[in-house]
Amino acid sequence: MEALVLEKKDVLSLRDIKLDEKLGPHDVRIDLHTVGVCGSDVHYYTHGAIGPFIVREPMVLGHEASGTVTELGSEVENLKVGDRVCMEPGIPDPNSRATRLGIYNLDPAVRFWATPPVHGVLRPSVVHPAAFTFKLPDNISYAEGAMVEPLAVGMHAANKAQIKPGDVAVVMGAGPIGMVTALAALAGGCSQIIMTDVQQPKLELAAKLGPIRPVNVAKENVLEVVNELTDNWGADLVFECSGNERAAAGVFAPLRPGGTVVFVGIPLEPVAYRVAEAQVKEARVENIFRYAHVYPRALALMGSGKIDVKPLITDTFAFKDSVEAFDYCVNMPPTSVKAQIKLA
Repeated sequence: MEALVLEKKDVLSLRDIKLDEKLGPHDVRIDLHTVGVCGSDVHYYTHGAIGPFIVREPMVLGHEASGTVTELGSEVENLKVGDRVCMEPGIPDPNSRATRLGIYNLDPAVRFWATPPVHGVLRPSVVHPAAFTFKLPDNISYAEGAMVEPLAVGMHAANKAQIKPGDVAVVMGAGPIGMVTALAALAGGCSQIIMTDVQQPKLELAAKLGPIRPVNVAKENVLEVVNELTDNWGADLVFECSGNERAAAGVFAPLRPGGTVVFVGIPLEPVAYRVAEAQVKEARVENIFRYAHVYPRALALMGSGKIDVKPLITDTFAFKDSVEAFDYCVNMPPTSVKAQIKLA
């Protein structure tokens, strides 16, 4: 089948590739409709690796996906042919200790789309376990369905934060993950978000999503804004979503005593972790890696209108223009948040 193949660092091809996928009794076959371009996809393209995950042979990219069920395994009962679905891209070992403990996202043996050596889904069809395939609400489009994967990251972060109704949160980074984390935090009960970045167009978009106070840290002091909004107490929660080493080193400054920090973005370099600053506030620190058990809740919130991801979808490309889409995302303008590729 024709697919977008990362041949090696800096080389992408839209070409035929043989992918032998057999339909098991608990699987479904899905025709892909929309696939989002994730920062990790782009990083594999530009760097050929993310940490220990190294592209050593041609690999199909893409893991933020929606589509239509076209075939059912003999034991599948929760879906039917024609269902519009989105798919959780990580398939854990059902017998692993992590899976049995309910933390299947931390299973070292998880097979995650577009993570070497596992092929992704920028291609016409895929076979996937029905247990990790979720029907879209009738009022949710394929484009929105392909946003459930990044939204799941924000949902997982909100869950780890243990939000209390009325909490004030700082979200560092107005990229796709920062945006969906802010939406998830608001849906989870936060009364106010203070979002930081240096790209003004993204901050202006964020301000339209709800009670979000944008702070361009190149022009404004976030600590002063937090103190003004909290009567000098500090934010209840800080979500570090930028992956920027300098931002990550400053997470404790705007935090109130007894508050919680959640590290969401993954820095590429070591971070100066200021232990004393955390200790004097008795800060609780959480870390997340991908997500677990959140797709149904994310879809429920989207279907009810509590979370609207449509404003985040800023660029759409045809499948035939997939290489162009990736080149665009390498140097994405500040007015863009999420690019998607339509296969149907």
